[in-house]
Order: sequence, then C-alpha cells, then structure tokens
Amino acid sequence: MKRRHFLNATAAGVTASVLAACGGGGDSTDAQQALGFEQAQDAKKRPTPVLGGSAKSQVIVVGGGMAGASVAKYLSLWGDGVQVTLVERATSYTSNIMSSMVLTGQRNMGSLAYNHSTLASKYGVKVVLGDVVNIDPVGVKVTLSTGTVLSADRIVLAPGIDFDEVPGLGTSNKMPHAWQAGPQTSLLASQLAAMPSNGTVILTIPKVPYRCPPGPYERACLVADWIKARRPRGKLVVLDANLDFVTEKDNFSNAFFGLHGGVIEYVTNATVTQVDPASMQVYTTQGVYRGDVVNLIPRQKAGRLVVDAGLANATEGRFAGVNVLSYASTVAGAEKVHIIGDSSATTQPKAGHIANQEGKVCADAISRLLVGQQPDPEPVTNSACFSTITMTQASWLTAAFQYDPATLAMKVVPASSAASTGWNKDNFEDMSTWFKALMADTFA
Repeated sequence: MKRRHFLNATAAGVTASVLAACGGGGDSTDAQQALGFEQAQDAKKRPTPVLGGSAKSQVIVVGGGMAGASVAKYLSLWGDGVQVTLVERATSYTSNIMSSMVLTGQRNMGSLAYNHSTLASKYGVKVVLGDVVNIDPVGVKVTLSTGTVLSADRIVLAPGIDFDEVPGLGTSNKMPHAWQAGPQTSLLASQLAAMPSNGTVILTIPKVPYRCPPGPYERACLVADWIKARRPRGKLVVLDANLDFVTEKDNFSNAFFGLHGGVIEYVTNATVTQVDPASMQVYTTQGVYRGDVVNLIPRQKAGRLVVDAGLANATEGRFAGVNVLSYASTVAGAEKVHIIGDSSATTQPKAGHIANQEGKVCADAISRLLVGQQPDPEPVTNSACFSTITMTQASWLTAAFQYDPATLAMKVVPASSAASTGWNKDNFEDMSTWFKALMADTFA
C-alpha cells in the first residue's frame, strides 16, 4: 500500500468507531463530513514515494510510548534497508489512555501494558533496554548510562513529558499526579479506596498546554460518578488554573453543573502556588483547599532529554519547536533530530492518537529524506478521543489537521471537526473498540 494512502486510511480507520457513535446521540452531519474529508484526502493524486534508504541508514528512536513505537514500526515498514534502534528504559509501556478507569476499579494496570516484542520480531526493530543520558544533535549520537554511544543518520526523540516542581511537595508521594500511568496510578487508586465516606477529593488542572486536554475533566467526571456510587457523602473540588474548560465545553459544563452538580465544586483561574502534604492543603490564587485525597497534576514541559539538549525552544522554553513536515527540530544545527509526541510544540493536541499520527508522518518524512527526497508537503493527521462522563457512559470528539503553508502549522479543517451531543452507553462501548484499534496500530 502506498504510504500516502495508508496514512490517510489509517486516520479514518482508527476513528471509525468514533464516527459510528453518531447514531447514539452525536451529530451525524459533522461526523460524516469528518469521514468525507479523510476520503477526499485518499482520492488526491500524489507522486508515489520511493521507499527506503541505503542499507547503512541508521535511525535511533528514544522512547517507546505511543509516538516512539509508531515511528519505529512504520520506519521499519517504509524505510527499506533502514535499521531502526528503539531505546527504552522500561521493559513495557503502560498506556495513559484509559488509565483513569484504574482509579474506579474498572481496569487494572495489566490491561494497559504493552511491550515491544512484536516491533522486534515482526518488523525488525532493534530494541535496546537502557537509559539515555545525553543527546548530541550535531554529531547525531546518543549516550547511554552505561557509557555506550550509539550513532545514527537520524535521531527521533519521543520522551513524553516532565513536570514543574511544586513548592512544598518535595519528595512526598501523598499527592500523586498519576499523569504518567504506572505506580502513581495505583497509589492514587488506593488512596481513593481508603477515603472516608464524607471525604473530599481535590483534583488540580494545570495551565495549557498539557498532556490530553480533556483528560483532567474526564477524570473529574469519572471520579465524581464513583463518589456518588461509593462515597455518597463525598465531594470533589476541581481547581483549574485555566479560565474555563479548555475543550468539550458543552459536554463537560453540562456534566459538571448538571449531572455531577451535587458532587463537583469547580474553581477556575486557580493556579497552585504551593502545597503542604502533611496537612493535605493546596494553596492557590483562589484560596486554600484541604482534601483527604489530592490528585495534584503539575504544569508540564518537554521530557528532560529535550530540555538538556537545548531543543526546548518554543512555548516559553517548555516544548520543542519542530517543522511539522518532518518533525525535525527548528534549532540551528539540530535538523537531524526529530521530536514527536508530547514533547513537541505544535497546534495539535498532546494526546495518544496524535502521537501515533505524528509518528507516521515522521516515519514517512525520514524515509524520503534518507533517499534525497523532500517530505510530503501536505501531511494530514487525525485526532480522536472519548471522554468518560460516567462509569458507563462516554462522549467523543474528533478532528483532522492539514498543513497550512501560510502559517507553517497544522490547521484544523472545519469540516472535519465533530463531537457527540451529550454522552451514552454506546459511546462507552465504542471507546473500547477505538482503544484496541489504536493500540494494535501502534504496537502490533
């Protein structure tokens, strides 16, 4: 299959379950327009790219999450003769998507774990377990904690996010963020399970940009529904550093003030200034709040490797500026380093589905660059996500992005945007189908 057709077909295919939800309360006109956009892209006549690179071409991918696994897989598929080396510190990846359902006991951590064995056995990716401590953008080298130095023709960085330090938190684990699925997710789940029947949960939302724009609001709805079922005298205080809901305003406002209005207290423009884990107090620009459980989600920035390499040159030095035709760094001299996923600064949301899409665009671009061609001048990506409004019902949102040469950015195509009107059980079931398809497209 031609890569251009595959990129678009996959975007449409992975969101098929989103569009199928139209009959369950969504706006079918908008959803069909979104699908029509993808089909229109497939129909465009494009030059067939020449696959591959020389047999000596080496690409190192750092980070095996949604973005890193996707680019490694598709570079191996499309870059004939290219050896892909994936460097990852952990033996498996735990998905952030769906991880809030661990808090309510609906999922376990094992159901979110994915390894890289298929990338190695089926696609020929060389998987190296190790911790990268240094990136040489000019020399195109990475250094592992063991002292081993790996050289390549191109480096792809997909290290995810890092967090700002919160004054007063120190090394305490009493206020977990659980925004990187893993031990903190299990810790927060155990804290909720131990909460008294009249307890208060505090959930903080950092200023944008952060990983998964709907995520904190989705988690709030899920926890509020759990409180109603398991802690009927409990309360949830949502402290949002932003001025309003940053996405899906209609659905989330209806849920916060209507469905969960008796449980959620929503405070906007509430930036966390410091915390006191001993007293479980959170100090904000809107006052001081105390909780029995505190889900403290700090402000976010690019992964440490990106910052240490001097590649965080956008968003007030928080994220990496990239050329979205190839995701190459915009730092002079670092053009052979590509940065994808949550660490990059683009007009696309920081989300697992977009990370998968960026990995494919990046793989396509590198495969072309290695044989002296230019990247596709009109890349298309698709963003889709579901939001759990209750423990059994969900809403959805989807949009497509296309490169805009006037702004050098990915721009939302209005006809591609669609969202459900409200939430229902069918959407909740479709969410599982979408998740399985996305994860299979990334890791299998």
